[in-house]
Amino acid sequence: MHSTVFLAFVTLVGFVSADLYTDRYDNINVEEILENRKLLVPYIKCVLEQGRCTPEGKELRANIKDAMQTGCTKCTDKQKKAARKVVKHLKEKEEDFYKQIVSKYDPQDKFKPTYEAFLAKED
Repeated sequence: MHSTVFLAFVTLVGFVSADLYTDRYDNINVEEILENRKLLVPYIKCVLEQGRCTPEGKELRANIKDAMQTGCTKCTDKQKKAARKVVKHLKEKEEDFYKQIVSKYDPQDKFKPTYEAFLAKED
């Protein structure tokens, strides 16, 4: 139920193309974003459609639902690792935002088994 945010930030790294999301944003320093709320909150608000979006944020928002539905099957390895890190952070330190994201993109918990299984995997 609470794994949507992870997929959102993983998707931040990607945009749907052939088989995988684009790797254009794979080198974004996710750790730096997570450590600085002034960087993190705008991404979250973008995903929630409550604020402006950077190009990366737009990619993320465009693909988060697909990533949740498919368990990030179109994610690159870097995106999968980043997604797990982001969701863990949001669950532990930004629980309210995490719940809002899950509510927005999976209001009936239809995809929860899929993205929870993805999040449970080790990198």
